[in-house]
Amino acid sequence: MKNLPDFTDSLTQLIASASISSTQESWDQGNLAIIQLLATWFEQLDFSIDIQAVPGTRNKYNLLAKLGSGEGGLLLAGHSDTVPFDENRWQSDPFKIVNQDNKFYGLGTCDMKGFFAFILQACKSLTSKQLKKPLYILATADEETTMAGARFFIQNKDIKPDVAIIGEPTNLVPVIMHKGHMSHRITIQGESGHSSKPSLGVNAIEIMHQVIGQLMQLKEKLAHNYSNQAFDVKEPTLNLGAIHGGDNANRICGQCVLDIDMRALPGMADSELIQLLAESLKPLAEKYPNRVFFAELDPSSPSFEQNKSSDLVSLAQEISGHQCCAVNYATEAPFIQQLGCQTIVLGPGSIDQAHQPNEFLAHSEIDKTDVILAKMIQRYCL
Repeated sequence: MKNLPDFTDSLTQLIASASISSTQESWDQGNLAIIQLLATWFEQLDFSIDIQAVPGTRNKYNLLAKLGSGEGGLLLAGHSDTVPFDENRWQSDPFKIVNQDNKFYGLGTCDMKGFFAFILQACKSLTSKQLKKPLYILATADEETTMAGARFFIQNKDIKPDVAIIGEPTNLVPVIMHKGHMSHRITIQGESGHSSKPSLGVNAIEIMHQVIGQLMQLKEKLAHNYSNQAFDVKEPTLNLGAIHGGDNANRICGQCVLDIDMRALPGMADSELIQLLAESLKPLAEKYPNRVFFAELDPSSPSFEQNKSSDLVSLAQEISGHQCCAVNYATEAPFIQQLGCQTIVLGPGSIDQAHQPNEFLAHSEIDKTDVILAKMIQRYCL
């Protein structure tokens, strides 16, 4: 007979299976162990299992599990990876569940391995014969960095569920809108030389100073010309994230690099923001030929918006007891939405705990999440 863990045991095993995603190779880990763990559990529940390697990653995989047949149905989706952690700031081992103060502490408890523990419990009583429409479970790779898993999935899957729920931590508030994210590197190529003779070199830091002035004007332009009242940060944002330049006080700086990110509102195309960035840098590119460059750091993530009047949003508001909202961070929702399904972001835990030391999932989320998943499965599959 089926030998499946209860909620606490499944959460414990998920957290113990380290699957950190990072752009730094020293931190980055594969996720095959957690994908195989999920596959083992859902196979016992008679789900069909499809595991696919994600191209261009370091040993990363997606899992799609399916129960039932036919068209439409429900997709429950989440990412299998976590961010790195600061060991000195954790009060316990991040990979071992600590159950105290009515909370489960551990890396990924709310963001977002815990969601799979909830899904497992919700599926234990299901059989394919009960389902009028299929139930899909998707676990993706590398959401915390490039979203490579979600990008690959939508290119290679022909499923079309009626609805999709992405279980990111939202305090069980339905999220129907979020900003996009893109990051760029601006490089100033100067010419180094002895600081005693400035005319014999080109100081990249001095040009970057002018670039930053242009970017601050662009930031003001974005705030003045674009707004969406659904967000607490109502305008598109531009952040100066990291800057590096020069090597010594007595040398003219030969190169300076600035990394920025921009977050677009729903309705704004990536190309629109890139055009605005290019226009802001154009005067300096003309003033300093072949010295001002910008390039994409990572593939951009588009903004997301689900029609507020959709059936899924109405049901989510009804059973969660919360009105839908917009958030400033990015998720896999715009990729999953490309399957042609109604899509929301709705999950247990708080985004305030995500990416933080001593991340936790409160016990108070358990019963409420169980009810929401049961009602969603009932509505869209049974």
